[in-house]
Amino acid sequence: MDRAQIVHENFLKRVSARDLPEGLPPRSGLSDAEAVLLFRSQVLSRALDRTSRAMQKAGQGFYTIGSSGHEGMAAVAHALRPTDIAFLHYRDAAFQIARAEQVPGQQIAWDMLLSFACSKEDPTSGGRHKVLGSKALAIPPQTSTIASHLPKAVGAAYSLGAARRHDPEHRCLSEDGIAMCSFGDASANHSTAQGAINTAGWTSVQSTPLPLLFVCEDNGIGISVKTPKGWIQASMEHRPGIRYFQANGLDLYETFAVAQEAADYVRTRRKPAFLHLKTVRLYGHAGADVPTTYMSKSEVEADEANDPLLHSVRLLDQAGALTPEQALHIYTDTCARTDRVAAEAARRPHLEDAAQVMASLIPPKRPCKPTNGPSADARASAFGGDMRAMAEPQPMSRLINWALTDLMLEHGEVVCMGEDVGRKGGVYGVTQKLQQRFGPDRVIDTLLDEQSILGLAIGMAHNGFVPIPEIQFLAYLHNAEDQIRGEAATLPFFSNGQFTNPMVVRIAGLGYQKGFGGHFHNDNSLAVLRDIPGVIIACPSTGADAAQMLRECVRQAREEQRVVIFLEPIALYPMRDLHAAQDGGWMTTYPAPDQRIALGEVGVHGDGDDLAIVTYGNGHYLSKQAQPELEAAGLKTRIIDMRWLAPLPAEALIRATKGCKHILIVDECRRTGSQSEGLITLFAEKCASIPTARVVAEDSFIATGPAYAAPLPSKESIVTAALDLTGGRA
Repeated sequence: MDRAQIVHENFLKRVSARDLPEGLPPRSGLSDAEAVLLFRSQVLSRALDRTSRAMQKAGQGFYTIGSSGHEGMAAVAHALRPTDIAFLHYRDAAFQIARAEQVPGQQIAWDMLLSFACSKEDPTSGGRHKVLGSKALAIPPQTSTIASHLPKAVGAAYSLGAARRHDPEHRCLSEDGIAMCSFGDASANHSTAQGAINTAGWTSVQSTPLPLLFVCEDNGIGISVKTPKGWIQASMEHRPGIRYFQANGLDLYETFAVAQEAADYVRTRRKPAFLHLKTVRLYGHAGADVPTTYMSKSEVEADEANDPLLHSVRLLDQAGALTPEQALHIYTDTCARTDRVAAEAARRPHLEDAAQVMASLIPPKRPCKPTNGPSADARASAFGGDMRAMAEPQPMSRLINWALTDLMLEHGEVVCMGEDVGRKGGVYGVTQKLQQRFGPDRVIDTLLDEQSILGLAIGMAHNGFVPIPEIQFLAYLHNAEDQIRGEAATLPFFSNGQFTNPMVVRIAGLGYQKGFGGHFHNDNSLAVLRDIPGVIIACPSTGADAAQMLRECVRQAREEQRVVIFLEPIALYPMRDLHAAQDGGWMTTYPAPDQRIALGEVGVHGDGDDLAIVTYGNGHYLSKQAQPELEAAGLKTRIIDMRWLAPLPAEALIRATKGCKHILIVDECRRTGSQSEGLITLFAEKCASIPTARVVAEDSFIATGPAYAAPLPSKESIVTAALDLTGGRA
């Protein structure tokens, strides 16, 4: 028989017979009315689980992962304030239901059933997923995350202290609030969870405020793999900087008392705590999972005998708050009412086409106070002697530094963070003097963990900051790419645009670093970024473009609430010369602070009609080097700098190549998975009559030493490809 039906019938029979599990008497702290209200939340959570499974069997619901056995989280919700941001484990329906009782006007059963039915009227995701989450309840929606939400919970907690010192324009979390995140015992083993917990402790021991409550719901198993007995306690009880609390999650009264103690500690001490809740998992992991295929029947039945609802009936009876007969009436009435509401929710409309599904990929614009740019006095104070150098051509790294300075002067909510960005000023000096100019609160030296760097940014963006995190090298992003793909980019999608985490992620990358670091410091693949819906990718090739594009990127984050990747070609940071030593041909002067290059605006250099070279980054530099030889061969050439790699500026590229007889794509990324594939497709579809070719990197990693550039495009390979494409003449 279905385990859900067995648990249901066991509850009915055992409560009727007053056959209730043994346990400690109820602890003080909850009034009778509060305890009964929490029991109602627990029962509704259970009823929704049963209804969800029935809806899926009937083809009216999609994707079930239940909360049965974890109903003690209702007491945790009651111990917190409804304004405390909560990043929830997928088994925390009881938490959301109990929190809804703290906020007037909620129709929590109806709202959750709309989500189960994937109705486009679902107020959280708009029909895109069965998720827990609510804007009104300060619960950003999560899907089936495996601890990927913990780094941003650390960031949100950090933002609470940071906002006291630098209040951002769009701050949305209360000044004395805390952040909470919950997860399972199996997820606690994930590197993402361990990184977040380590970061919280690392921050706490330095006396930096971090009001964060970790809640680990320990049911002893992850899908089918058991957690060793005592593992969570042994690994967390003595972590530096984090206070450990433990409670029996089957006991409503004890859970509330301990959760309240833990929350009070976090709120008053502004330090992180770890609440370890012992729970059970009823039914299977999700969907049609059958626990008896990997657990003995006696083990499954032992968990079912420890049903937290049975414990709650006993405790309420012992407290004199509710008789078993009254509890049974609440249970049967709630189940019947949930079934009636589900029948109506199943009839509500669904999303109908791709446009409706994709409507939330791009967040809504938000109103921002107009700014007039930094004042002359503020600039003079910040830049000092650099002001005199602004009239002279400079390399890219210096112009990016000045652009960051102007942006931080203009927008107090802009915050930079990353490994070595502060006192050292970055590996390549791009962030030099920023910490001196703006202090360690706004230029944050982080620990060496890319997941934590991006999580800090995502969490701070939840509270109105505009973060500019730095990933030191492009290859390092792979340690944390899910923070962009699974968290930052999906948040507006799964919240129907209600939650956003705008930011500009600065990444130093691409190839052409002679003899330094090999593939780990010369990664030339952007494939992991190109396929993330909704993300903007910018790649400048000159210092002036970099400054103006960075301003547009910050505007996109601040006003349009976008997630932006700002990819900086390392080899071009110090580049001064173009054709000959000391010709200064690649340096530019610093553009005025009000000048920017709009998203999708490409750069067109030259007006030749024999050959259009479409490129970006280092490819632009190499194409410029090749241009004199091509012109000498009689080819009138124009070079088109894409600047914006995603979304692909298709219309601008078609306009820029109009009238050209040939198109050559120069892409420093690999043949497979590169921008060139999309560009070839674009020109094949829109300009099929124009001969098109590409120069790309080989499908190889980059070596250290003299052969560093062997797999990459070169001036010579561009010249050869151009002559081959055009037949060697105009």
